[in-house]
Amino acid sequence: MNTQQDASLLSYNTFGINAKADYLIEYDSLDDLRSVLKSDIIKGKKVLHIGGGSNLLFLNNFEGVILHSAIHSVEKIREDEQLVYVEVGSGVVWDDFVAYAVENGWSGTENLSLIPGETGAAAVQNIGAYGVEIQDVIEEVKVVDMETAELKVFSKAACNYGYRDSIFKKELKGKFIIISVVFRLKKAAEFNLSYQHLEEAVLKNGDIDLKNIRQTIISIRESKLPDPKVTGNAGSFFMNPVVPKQTFLSLQEKYPQIPHYYVSETEEKIPAGWLIEQCGWKGKRLGNAGVHDKQALVIVNHGGATGAEIEHLAREIQSSVKSSFGIDLKPEVNFI
Repeated sequence: MNTQQDASLLSYNTFGINAKADYLIEYDSLDDLRSVLKSDIIKGKKVLHIGGGSNLLFLNNFEGVILHSAIHSVEKIREDEQLVYVEVGSGVVWDDFVAYAVENGWSGTENLSLIPGETGAAAVQNIGAYGVEIQDVIEEVKVVDMETAELKVFSKAACNYGYRDSIFKKELKGKFIIISVVFRLKKAAEFNLSYQHLEEAVLKNGDIDLKNIRQTIISIRESKLPDPKVTGNAGSFFMNPVVPKQTFLSLQEKYPQIPHYYVSETEEKIPAGWLIEQCGWKGKRLGNAGVHDKQALVIVNHGGATGAEIEHLAREIQSSVKSSFGIDLKPEVNFI
């Protein structure tokens, strides 16, 4: 277990915000976490558990205790003829696990390649890309109660997953800490190439198999999204809005070229990046914060930006989209 006082959070958030925390505690086992939760160091203090920091925007220094998992275990716990069940520690880098699964020929996670962050946080956020969400492969989530330090197990159904949402973001926010996630993966490869143009892109690179799908998606993401190690960012800053069908049809009359994705008989999803780009924000900057010149859904730190600068830019973008389209953009990023 590693405890730091007056700790820099620069390497714990992909925006590259140089905030500090009163305490930063990293634990690498369930027993260590329980010890921390029962210790005097967190009594009466504000506590925040973080993952890889790929979905956080620190607006100020954090006056309290930051907890971070260093549980890096990956264990196959059971299997049958069709499925393999793998328990993954919350501190495992998500893309490292995807690479591990693909290397073993287990399908289900390949479409989620190169999404930044750690496994525990990915399960909180219900990360998704290219027609797949992490909930599609989750069997159960193991958590620790922050008040009692007791271990509990949530089935996938109990997690109440929705679009970039879960029970851990709403009703149980701040009450439980994920220590591991059990995934249910398929031994016989089944491919999901339903996302627009994905199959075409994969075929350009060779045969349809797990490794090719993973490498194709990595290439696509790298061509569109900046590397946070080079340019601070949190990937997609806003969620793609889901609007009533009538709202969409009204917009389509005015903007015939508007892209959209079917959600249900009553709803359509509109890409937030397109809305932002139509408002003229692509490649624009305010001070040290800006909008990526290749993908308008990404806000970047051009160097030295504060959390407040990035928040200001985000609010301006929201205001523009609301004024032009009547749509409220909701951040994927958590403001701390």
